[in-house]
Amino acid sequence: MELGLVGLGKMGGNMRERIRRAGHTVIGYDRNAGLADVHSLEELVGKLSAPRVVWVMVPAGEPTQSTVDQLAELLEPGDVVVDGGNSRWTDDEKHAEELAAKGIGFVDCGVSGGVWGLENGYALMYGGDAENVAKVQPVFDALKPEGDFGSVHAGKVGAGHFAKMVHNGIEYAMMQAYAEGWELLEKVDSVTDVREVFRSWQEGTVIRSWLLDLAVNALDEDEHLDGLRGYAQDSGEGRWTVEAAIDNAVPLPAITASLFARFASRQEDSPQMKMIAALRNQFGGHAVEKK
Repeated sequence: MELGLVGLGKMGGNMRERIRRAGHTVIGYDRNAGLADVHSLEELVGKLSAPRVVWVMVPAGEPTQSTVDQLAELLEPGDVVVDGGNSRWTDDEKHAEELAAKGIGFVDCGVSGGVWGLENGYALMYGGDAENVAKVQPVFDALKPEGDFGSVHAGKVGAGHFAKMVHNGIEYAMMQAYAEGWELLEKVDSVTDVREVFRSWQEGTVIRSWLLDLAVNALDEDEHLDGLRGYAQDSGEGRWTVEAAIDNAVPLPAITASLFARFASRQEDSPQMKMIAALRNQFGGHAVEKK
């Protein structure tokens, strides 16, 4: 099939390549002309055959809203817009309503995979009407990992980004647990090789995971994370998860504590946050702050 892809950064650029490898045509647009296949959204839409599918992969908030507004004026009834960024699920409902007034479909898709997705595939959680999802399905199939799992039609509009938000909240708590354990091991005199303790956990233990593998990668690069400042940013989805928990009276003590720990990192040079920063860099290519 043909796909228009708006936003060709760390995620979008790799997604374009993976979709092309599956045999589909991707026409990409980015404000950075050196990355783009076309020079404008108008040109992108003009090169696609109806019914068109345009996947938006730009930062949440105003950049996404502006792109959806422009596409609403350029696309035609029967076309579909996919928001694959990290938008808040409440924005999805607004975008779907705006586009539906013009006969244009909308699908929201939470995407997980970071800088490793090109080779390993992306976990996909998408929401929307079955008719609109079906128009995008070949792209979902191209992006997902090989095998039976890795993608899900999570529900109606907003469900994809809500599921991805909860995924990221869980991720916060898992990283915090590894970071706390690492700091405690580093603190005591009796443990003389913390990196190899972490490595030993990669096989046969109940806490083995991809995040643990990435922690070992980070420790191989800098055994005691001496080169990092103990500061970790948050993308916003951890906050949204806690807010949703409050709205629905669901207790999330571990996720909430992990979010607050990141706030604490901005007040001091936290050893735990060195590990959090290292893990975010490993799986997503997120920037780290050097000493």
